[in-house]
Amino acid sequence: MKEKLLHLSQQLQGEFYANQLVKSLYATDASVYRELPLAVALPKTVKDIQLLIQFCVENNTSLIPRAAGTSLAGQCVGDGIVVDISKYFTKIIQLKEEEKTVRLQPGVIRDDLNRYLKPYNLFFGPNTSTSNRCMIGGMTGNNSSGTTSIKYGVTRDKILEMKCLLSDGSEATFKALTAEEFQQKCRLSTLEGKIYRELYELLKPKEIQEEIHQKFPKGDIHRRNTGYAIDEIITTEIFSENTQKLNICKLLAGSEGTLAFTTELTLQLDDLPPKYSALIAAHFHSIEDCLAAVAPVMKHSLFTCEMMDKTILDCTKSNLKYKENRFFIEKDPQAILMLEVRDHHEKDLEIQLNSLLDELTEHTNSYAQPILKGEHIEMAIELRKAGLGLLGNMDGDEKAVACIEDTAVSIPNLANYINEFTAIMKSYGQRAVYYAHAGAGELHLRPILNLKVGKDVKLFKQITHDVARLVKKYKGSLSGEHGDGRLRAEFIQEMVGEKNYQLFIQVKKLFDPQEIFNPGKIVFAAPMETSLRYVPDRKEPEIKTIQDFSDTNGILRAIEKCNGTGDCRKSIEAGGTMCPSYRATKNEKDTTRGRANVLREFLTQSEKPNQFNHEEIKEVLDLCLSCKGCKSECPSNVDMASYKAEFLYQYQKENGFSFRNKLFAHNNKANQLGAKFSGITNTLFANSISSGLLKKMMGVAPQRSLPKVSKKSLRELITSGELSVRPNKKTGSVYLFIDEFTNLLDTTIGIDTIELLVGLGYEVKSIDHEESGRSYISKGFLEEAKVLANKNIQVFKDLISEEIPLIGIEPSAILSFRDEYLRLAENRQEASSLAKNVFLIEEFLSAEIKKGTISSTQFSKEKKTIKIHGHCHQKAMSNVKHTFDLLNLPENFEVTIIPSGCCGMAGSFGYEKEHYEISMQIGEQTLFPAIRKANPETIIVANGTSCRHQIKDGTQKNAHHPVSILNKFLLK
Repeated sequence: MKEKLLHLSQQLQGEFYANQLVKSLYATDASVYRELPLAVALPKTVKDIQLLIQFCVENNTSLIPRAAGTSLAGQCVGDGIVVDISKYFTKIIQLKEEEKTVRLQPGVIRDDLNRYLKPYNLFFGPNTSTSNRCMIGGMTGNNSSGTTSIKYGVTRDKILEMKCLLSDGSEATFKALTAEEFQQKCRLSTLEGKIYRELYELLKPKEIQEEIHQKFPKGDIHRRNTGYAIDEIITTEIFSENTQKLNICKLLAGSEGTLAFTTELTLQLDDLPPKYSALIAAHFHSIEDCLAAVAPVMKHSLFTCEMMDKTILDCTKSNLKYKENRFFIEKDPQAILMLEVRDHHEKDLEIQLNSLLDELTEHTNSYAQPILKGEHIEMAIELRKAGLGLLGNMDGDEKAVACIEDTAVSIPNLANYINEFTAIMKSYGQRAVYYAHAGAGELHLRPILNLKVGKDVKLFKQITHDVARLVKKYKGSLSGEHGDGRLRAEFIQEMVGEKNYQLFIQVKKLFDPQEIFNPGKIVFAAPMETSLRYVPDRKEPEIKTIQDFSDTNGILRAIEKCNGTGDCRKSIEAGGTMCPSYRATKNEKDTTRGRANVLREFLTQSEKPNQFNHEEIKEVLDLCLSCKGCKSECPSNVDMASYKAEFLYQYQKENGFSFRNKLFAHNNKANQLGAKFSGITNTLFANSISSGLLKKMMGVAPQRSLPKVSKKSLRELITSGELSVRPNKKTGSVYLFIDEFTNLLDTTIGIDTIELLVGLGYEVKSIDHEESGRSYISKGFLEEAKVLANKNIQVFKDLISEEIPLIGIEPSAILSFRDEYLRLAENRQEASSLAKNVFLIEEFLSAEIKKGTISSTQFSKEKKTIKIHGHCHQKAMSNVKHTFDLLNLPENFEVTIIPSGCCGMAGSFGYEKEHYEISMQIGEQTLFPAIRKANPETIIVANGTSCRHQIKDGTQKNAHHPVSILNKFLLK
């Protein structure tokens, strides 16, 4: 087989992998399943996919179609060839504005499509919680719905046409057909013709149609994805008295890639929603009260009717990203119903709002109804959308497990259904998690289980079986929008009856007689408890680390918090920072999820004494910039930078530390030596010949400029008295952390900082302390970093207080106190206590502005335009808004934040010759173009030393630290 796979890879224009690393990356999706594929293909052309189909036919294997890989039911796992369309099948081909249609490839991201459509006042309605990374192909496979389905319908409703490859490799285009066009199709001698002929023969008998009507979920449940949608086919004019045209797209939507391989789609679009909107967040003391309110509020013209329960809300309390989104929550609700109304006119919107408020007051038990408008609506919706990832953030091995989270019933049955469901959960000692689409009769209900334990695996199946019977009782759909996959497929026969299940098998065999398309999904499914991500009752690996991961019960469980929902795959246009290298390469191995998958795979299964000692882990972490974006943006707070630091330490402990890594780790010592002969050092660094030799020796990219060292360090300037550290009129005192970058490389920024603080009335205290250890951490020299961290903690623990905080200039250095030091500290309590009073200088000054201690009258009224690029660590552990607020203090400063992610430099990463190109690619994503477009008079601000260096190398423009700008315009 190896030779055959090699031959296949040579025929393809796209990428093809059969190595252990890439197979590990694709062994899981966002479900509880794991299955190692035979190989992974990233096709570039339709011909590539035809070759893959041909290979599967000839070699008795299969294709598993995959888009973003966010499936919850295991649709994207299998032992065949995973075909990832997310990298190359991403074109929007044609927009017909007047017809309100768009033709595109299946790898287009839903939110990216809507950004493209917005100037035309159009959009694609179905909206999943993963809309910033899920793709139209995946939405089609699952017939996705989302928050807007009560107004705009489901994906199936929007598909007009699909270009597909059939199981014999032939191309077919499916679209709406008149009776005459249908007859023409039936006369074709191709597989397409056979499909039309035999499908007609299969479904035309009245007793067959009657069986479908009787046993399928109720027709008023628009989220019904249990099995194949043959109920949609028999309502067309070919089979009934209806005038609706036959369109096989209705059948393919929700078929999970088991019938054909989609290469293009044509979608029906909608006009953008009305301009004015408001959302009422109705609070309830119980789940029962909340669900009882759904029927009365659905009498109103709602655009959204979503529910969150207390478990979801409690998850957000400790989540760095979503804490601020909780602003509207009053007291301690058991559930919140989010009700959105829209209108083209503000007055009419108010009428709708008042009517809905009256409904809530008179006919429900809601105890609070805050009204949200503007950006507050999006903040609340983001809180709900985060629910899926936040559930994976539960500490320990018990998780809210997706198995029955997709049930949908008629709204009149919803309250009774949930009462019975709750009784089932109580019989198992379960307190379920409730969230999602109440207005559609679908609640994502999850039991809390530990699938590492055999008894809970049995519960996993038993609970699903019992709930399936309950759904059947109410004639609901076991799979509302997330599909059957391998999770619920074994219950389909019970849900729709034996006769209808046999119809499904016949449909599958008609389209795919050799079962090459995603086998084991919908029909012929393996038992749901097989091929799980974790082997039940396994012996947990013992993994020793130098960092303290006790807060997550060890590093492995920290890594296992990644549940695969793929927030790290969102596009550049979606904003945020993570994951910079993935945004440049579009390779799964460069996502936070991919890295977590590989770490989990090898740490769990390694037989080596040091489980980190694997080249595969090294490869996936190579392009991790340790930007910390995942620490805050990942709903599960996966902190890949910490895991990378640990890996580098463990791996290099076994394989040795390279000369370059030693040099970068000890760069402060090198700079101290260079500073003694600063004139010679700077001449050598500036001269093209000498600097070229130095860069070659160090493995630094020849295109990079080397930073100059200062003639006098900041410490020397303070101790010599050349810098005044005491104000004439004292407002307060601070300790200044003199980081290694400011001390020797950015000394002028240190001078500006002290002058600004003193000018504002603050006494600047300093004391001998160690360097931050940032360069040691980033290169995996954790023993050295641990020593430095603990010395600094001891130096400052008794000096720093709420009255006299410790403030720092360089984000990556000062924020170490609030991040890495907590894992490196000998006494974590001391470190945590100290961290509470450690601030980035922008944080400190913006807080003083709010107190009224600093005012705009202290600054010049000169007009200036400023653009800010924020440091990644600031975005992850603080907020760029502090810099924004600070620079908005002078009356006539016009300040904007560049919506950039990582600059691409990331300490030494961008210096390294093999990383230079990707470093600049990352800079070119948003940051460099924004700076180049700016007016020459615009001041560019960046508070990170690496960021300023990257901006200079990438745009030839100087960026300034915010304190330097403020100091320049301080009235003295």
